[in-house]
Amino acid sequence: MTTTGEEHTTARGGPLWWSRRRSAVFDWSLAAVSAAECALEGVPFARDAGIPVPAGVVFGLFAGSVLLVRRQWPIAVVLVSIAITPAQMGFLMGIVGLYTLAASELPRRIIGALAGMQLVGTLIVTFVRVRQDMVRGDLDLGDWFVPFASITTSLGLTAPPLLLGLYVGARRRLMESLRERADSLERELQLLAERAEERAEWARNEERTRIAREMHDVVAHRVSLMVVHAAALQAVARKDPEKAVKNAALVGDMGRQALTELREMLGVLRSGDGVGERRASVPVAAVTAVAARVGEDGEGPCLSELEELVGQSAAAGMVVELSVEGEVRGYAPEIEQTAYRVVQEALTNVHKHAAGAKTHVRLAHRVAEIAMQVENDPPPEVGSASSARLPSGGNGLVGMKERVVGLGGVFVSGPTEAGGFRVSAVIPAA
Repeated sequence: MTTTGEEHTTARGGPLWWSRRRSAVFDWSLAAVSAAECALEGVPFARDAGIPVPAGVVFGLFAGSVLLVRRQWPIAVVLVSIAITPAQMGFLMGIVGLYTLAASELPRRIIGALAGMQLVGTLIVTFVRVRQDMVRGDLDLGDWFVPFASITTSLGLTAPPLLLGLYVGARRRLMESLRERADSLERELQLLAERAEERAEWARNEERTRIAREMHDVVAHRVSLMVVHAAALQAVARKDPEKAVKNAALVGDMGRQALTELREMLGVLRSGDGVGERRASVPVAAVTAVAARVGEDGEGPCLSELEELVGQSAAAGMVVELSVEGEVRGYAPEIEQTAYRVVQEALTNVHKHAAGAKTHVRLAHRVAEIAMQVENDPPPEVGSASSARLPSGGNGLVGMKERVVGLGGVFVSGPTEAGGFRVSAVIPAA
């Protein structure tokens, strides 16, 4: 993790306004050199101005030490350097101050105005000094040398620090912008990683829910019928051996069918339906692939096996009637499987909670949808519901609703006025 831009600006390791101790030491060194320069230049200034030499030296020391505040108040440094230009003092302060001003975050119009003032001031002072030297005879050159020396000196003292400061300031702002972008990108990547982890966790939970629902639908119904037949077998084993043999055969058939469907389910989960093997989590498509695979093979649950499903419940002692309305036609495998599972789970609930109750199963083929309803009457005896001692996990209705709603359908369940229970579902045909 890199340090953000805000942390770069707020983290300070130096005194006062300096961000680092090294910067403070550097500015103190520059201020000392500038003060020494101005103090030395204050000697001829004092003689020319007719003031005591110590006063000129002290004035130079105070003027040169202004360079110490160049990072905090660059305008003040440039103004002081312009003010002492006629005294031919503060050349280092003028160069460093103009560089600091150009590299700062101040508006360009202020930087341009102060740079222009320093350029004009240096130009005038140099012109006057060179002209005086030529008049005194210290310089024996042509008249062309005065403007040439003035322009060259003023440009040499002003243009390089100004251009260098503008370049350094632009580069610094560019680096800060790039750092802020990098930090922003890093925060976005971190946020995306957290969201990806949340989505992965949600996907794992969804996979567990789907797998649990499939396992419940595959095993619960047939195992419930096996328990019902086993209870009946126990009741008639001594009184009616022939019926006991028939019930035992039904229990065996139910167990083999449950094992077959469970084996198909585990086979799809292991293969991953073409997805890479040995992944950390079971792919989401693996669970839903069961419906598609068994639908293609013609061995899985579909609406054509609904009559056989009702017959199995009837063989277990349930009084059940099946009625089909509309023109029978084929649907997508997931639609037929969902409709089959809804009826299957509803019949399983009747075995668990209303054993012996008369049950009506209705299937309606409509133009754009398929509707199913399983309704049972109240159980004939109060204690009959628990005669087979069938456990209930409370996940059947939840699983049916999840299946139907996942296909864009509507699921409704609840008790009837007569004391029974009704399960209704409508699934779009497309």
